[in-house]
Amino acid sequence: MNHSEPFLNPPGYMGPLRSEQACVNRKFQGIPAIERAPNGRLWAAWYGGGVTEDRHNYVLLATTVSAQGPWEPPSLVIDPDGEGPVRAYDPCLWHDPQGRLWFFWSQGYEHHTDGRAGVWAIRTSDSACARPKWTAPERLFDGVMMNKPTVRSNGEWLFPVARWRREGSAGVWATRDGGRTWEQRGSANIPNPDDRNCDEHMILERRDGSLWMWVRTRYGIGHSESRDGGWTWTPVEPSSVPHTASRFFIRRLRSGRLLLVKHGGLEVRTERSHLTAFLSEDDGTSWKGGLLIDERLGVSYPDGVEDEEGVQYLIYDFDRKGAKEIRLAVFDETAVLRGGHVETVVVHKAGVTAPSDRST
Repeated sequence: MNHSEPFLNPPGYMGPLRSEQACVNRKFQGIPAIERAPNGRLWAAWYGGGVTEDRHNYVLLATTVSAQGPWEPPSLVIDPDGEGPVRAYDPCLWHDPQGRLWFFWSQGYEHHTDGRAGVWAIRTSDSACARPKWTAPERLFDGVMMNKPTVRSNGEWLFPVARWRREGSAGVWATRDGGRTWEQRGSANIPNPDDRNCDEHMILERRDGSLWMWVRTRYGIGHSESRDGGWTWTPVEPSSVPHTASRFFIRRLRSGRLLLVKHGGLEVRTERSHLTAFLSEDDGTSWKGGLLIDERLGVSYPDGVEDEEGVQYLIYDFDRKGAKEIRLAVFDETAVLRGGHVETVVVHKAGVTAPSDRST
């Protein structure tokens, strides 16, 4: 036990909900992640506790046998030290090519992303089961990682690890041996310090083998590219996609298209409202469709996963301090191209353990 640097200690509590963590006692929750097991079981993670993003934060994990639900109450809570000073936040769920489900979260003090914040992980080989056996928690890197790793065509796994508002803040870690060893690659730098934000970067491998990074900045979405496997990156510059300073979601689909979920239309910068999905067939040069997922003010932080049939499962939050809703949208590429509006369901809501209310 490290008493002088408690952020380096494994979380003090990993287990079922305790009374102080019950949803009726939760003053804040949001920032979700999603994954899907091969048998259709869905997993969702988010964080809560405290009044906002503060030292009381802990991460939660819930599951359902299928998208039709119902969702079970959270079955696992990871809480570093109860009342603080260490918080757990920004969870990420990801199935690796070996079929193992990784549950990542960040652990540190308040909003520090120097060495006092780090990415932790547990994993299981049995994500089809409602109560799988998890490995012991392990601290992987300094920084914060809230978006899924990218598997390159050569088999490498790239991890987007941020150190907010610093030089070279949008960093990349890699493994060539399935997570047994790690190496730190390069990082993309946002030249103007006033433009730096929380990064929340995502990495795509383009058809020509180059890497394309999308980065959250104060002006919206910036981008950078690497042509040497992530060792060097061009300076981050504004993209052609207008956006608010908030998380977006971009991922290559099985079809080869790119899926982008952002706030507002393709030519519009909105607040955290009008969460909308688009598709690109030309590696992001142009975008088509426009499926409106949720138009309300206060929707944010989309994360998604695709099943074997090309169905998309998109999770996001709504009104983190009020309704405290974690919501799910299910759609396919045809729906994105057709446009219109998709129905969403509640995964979890303050005071409700088996929600059935819907938005239309």
